Amino acid sequence: MRKKTDRTNQILELLSSETKADVTELSEKLGVSQVTVRKDLNELEQRGIIRREHGYAALRNMDDMGTRIAFHYDAKKKIARKASELVQNGDTIMIENGSCCALLADVLTETHRDLTIITNSAFIASYIRGKSSFQIILLGGIFQQDSQVVVGPLVRQTASNFCVDQFFIGTDGYSPENGFTNRDQLRAEAVRDMAAQAEAVIVLTESEKFSRRGIVPLNLNGRIQTVITDDRIPAEASRSLQSRGIQVITV
Repeated sequence: MRKKTDRTNQILELLSSETKADVTELSEKLGVSQVTVRKDLNELEQRGIIRREHGYAALRNMDDMGTRIAFHYDAKKKIARKASELVQNGDTIMIENGSCCALLADVLTETHRDLTIITNSAFIASYIRGKSSFQIILLGGIFQQDSQVVVGPLVRQTASNFCVDQFFIGTDGYSPENGFTNRDQLRAEAVRDMAAQAEAVIVLTESEKFSRRGIVPLNLNGRIQTVITDDRIPAEASRSLQSRGIQVITV
């Protein structure tokens, strides 16, 4: 029988691509009983990731960070743990809004001390609240409520007060022509503004993103130094990145 985590990931992927689905449809596509599907859906509903209505299940909101973290959680946690090895106790780092980035912040609370984290993510600030004595600096700007991220020209102004060695970011997609992409213009702009204050940008993303394309290129102009992803990254994408001098680390 398909592992529970695999089923959960596939349920979320199906709901992402098809908007909504009923128990019978999910049962047939997953190759498990309707009883098993109902149990999985009940758990996802209790976690606030999906909603049930008129016999169907649907995602609550694709911008919701709780929903995004649930996708490929195990792979993202491994990526976060590998990324944490690049951070030293006492460092000041920037972390952008993103599910892998949120898990990185969480892992750092378990493994590091005396860090300062500069972020535009209110979600991350709340996610690790009370878990450590880290200093959290939340950049100012326009608050996007669904994703709990701060964007707009104030991000540039407040980020310009800092210079850091490392900036960790996520991505919504990738193309060989345009590099890493985002699906939101304001969030992409916030990433560029923060990246301008960092010596190196490290991308944290599960390999699935290499088969997607966001609509807004990040245009980081050679600032990306390292990509950390899982071992299912397409060979062509890995070669393309390395040909640009970008280190690819897989977990």
